[in-house]
Amino acid sequence: QSPGRTVLVFPGQGTQWAGMGRELLDASPVFAARIRECAAALAPFIDFDPIEVLRSGAALERVEVIQPVSWAVMVSLAELWRSLGVEPDDVVGHSQGEIAAAAVSGALSLEDAARVVALRAQVIGRELAGLGGMASVSLPRTEVETRLVGWEGRLDVAAVNGPSSTVVAGDADAVVEFVAACRAEKVRARQVPVDYASHSAHVERIEAELLDVLSPITPRASKVPFYSTVDAAVADT
Repeated sequence: QSPGRTVLVFPGQGTQWAGMGRELLDASPVFAARIRECAAALAPFIDFDPIEVLRSGAALERVEVIQPVSWAVMVSLAELWRSLGVEPDDVVGHSQGEIAAAAVSGALSLEDAARVVALRAQVIGRELAGLGGMASVSLPRTEVETRLVGWEGRLDVAAVNGPSSTVVAGDADAVVEFVAACRAEKVRARQVPVDYASHSAHVERIEAELLDVLSPITPRASKVPFYSTVDAAVADT
């Protein structure tokens, strides 16, 4: 039986925990070296030390800290797997995980990916933090869309995580109301621990600024197929 294909999947924000990567910094020279390279790539854009954050677990609640640090961990874990002979046939990322996937695939240089993750997170933190929220609902997308009637213009379907797992995002008070309404009908729903509304109409407010601060990046042809989570096709970079 021939071996299957190897796919590296990079998660979005919310998978972090205090102490992540700490042991590998000391146990794996490959991981530690790649973290240092990521930290150097991030240095022109941030005012903190990613390695110190990993060791201390401090400030992980701040989007402008956790997203660059998570990106560095994901890119470094991919390098560790490669050092052990695990080469990805394909890569895919969810939400901010797409930035790590782009770096690992070669679609973005390490420096360009660092620019994207750091400056994007800073714009989110400055312009969107505190204004929105997100919630995970254990229902198919079609059912969630039906339930969103009454919250038009305040909530959007943000992500489809699975056949019966959908994320909504939008105004902070609307998220609270929607979760309460779901629970009142015995539908499992929980707020995601973020204070902004990713993948919703909220992010349209920062489109122009993001295009400006990210204009220096130069996408490249990927060496590893990089799949889009929007259309399930290989992304044309």
